[in-house]
Amino acid sequence: MRDRARSVLRWFYPGLGVKRWLLIAIIGAILFVNGVSRWLTAEGAHLEINTWVDEILDDYMPIQWLQWILMAGGALMVVIGMRQWMRSIVNALTPDRKDRIVDALFESRLRAGYRIVALGGGTGLSTLLRGLKRHTLNITAVVTVSDDGGSSGRLQRELGILPPGDVRNCLVALADDEAMVTDLFRYRFHEGDGLSGHSFGNLFLAAMTGITGNFDVAVKESSRVLNIKGRVLPATLAVTWLRATMSDGRVIEGETEITQAGGSIKSISLEPAHAAPLAEVIEAIRNADAIVLGPGSLYTSIIPNLLVDRIAREVERSSAVKIFVSNVMTQPGETDGFSASKHLEVLLEHAGAKVCDYMIVNSQPPKRLRDLYAEEGQVWVEPDVDNVRKLGVRPIVADVIGETTNVRHDPERLAQVVTNLIDEAIADRATFVKRAPAPARDERPLLR
Repeated sequence: MRDRARSVLRWFYPGLGVKRWLLIAIIGAILFVNGVSRWLTAEGAHLEINTWVDEILDDYMPIQWLQWILMAGGALMVVIGMRQWMRSIVNALTPDRKDRIVDALFESRLRAGYRIVALGGGTGLSTLLRGLKRHTLNITAVVTVSDDGGSSGRLQRELGILPPGDVRNCLVALADDEAMVTDLFRYRFHEGDGLSGHSFGNLFLAAMTGITGNFDVAVKESSRVLNIKGRVLPATLAVTWLRATMSDGRVIEGETEITQAGGSIKSISLEPAHAAPLAEVIEAIRNADAIVLGPGSLYTSIIPNLLVDRIAREVERSSAVKIFVSNVMTQPGETDGFSASKHLEVLLEHAGAKVCDYMIVNSQPPKRLRDLYAEEGQVWVEPDVDNVRKLGVRPIVADVIGETTNVRHDPERLAQVVTNLIDEAIADRATFVKRAPAPARDERPLLR
């Protein structure tokens, strides 16, 4: 019953084009009836239909109600007729999708959505994608491929393929039937010689790479099989790894070793230093309406994408709305004690370019899980917006936290803030008279 009600309500979503054509049909019907009435009058015909109807119904209801009943009944018949007419056409053309007319209309709206490029990796990027796919189908997820741990690392060492883990997470997040795909692709084998520890999704991508002979093509074919909303691209097809210089002078290689090293990271680099980007990544950045960095592990998910040759410069040159999403919690071994501005400072320093104009900062600390996270050495990222402004970036403070079994961004809240910000930025660029800068207290976008 709830699904049925939701399906009906989707007819009234703005931008589908249904209501405007329905209104035109109703106006057309009124004009047609009025024209016929005038023609009959001009020909001298005198049809006393109203008198006949009044005489018949006079014993059953007050006649003054009749005009409202006729108008309501006529409008309802027009709506039902138009809806069934459209359904009949859809059924004739696509009989296997007879119950998906509203979905098809809704999808047509999403196809006209903003072109958004999201750079990152891990669970942070997939969280963002899960929310964005409800606003646009024009999503390009650019994923880091420097993970060397777990199932991904084993497949890279044994088969020589790029690590599929982060790519798999993004494919799942953008899949049309996410619930089923999530269970399947995240299924992890717990027994079997050579299988134990591997996830089905990683093995699927490895098998597809073997069939197609290319990891990039394997991702595209997997996207087609899963009917994902958008596309997923590895930042580079080169085999790369991370090298970190710690504050105490140690040099550590490999993502897994870096996160487990202890101490603080002074700088991080990508080896080889000039890994070539995928051509489609550069094209997507150049054509984007918006570029979103994060959320995710700062040193091991977000920055590695910007260290791929040319990507940071292309982001800086792009006319897109450029947004950095700050993490909601610090990450042990990477960002211990970092405030929002410290995340931004490290990002800009490693990128060597102005890669963002806005920074989304979470305004509310977790409540239920705060103490549990503190035991693991993770604390709330302080929203020090004044320091963010000093770095030349406008802070956007919003409640985007989600607290279930984990403390993460809420996908829908975050996506709503991102799309509202894009709306606002594009509107500002389109107006001839620039509005005065809003005071700091107004830098909190409304979740419309």
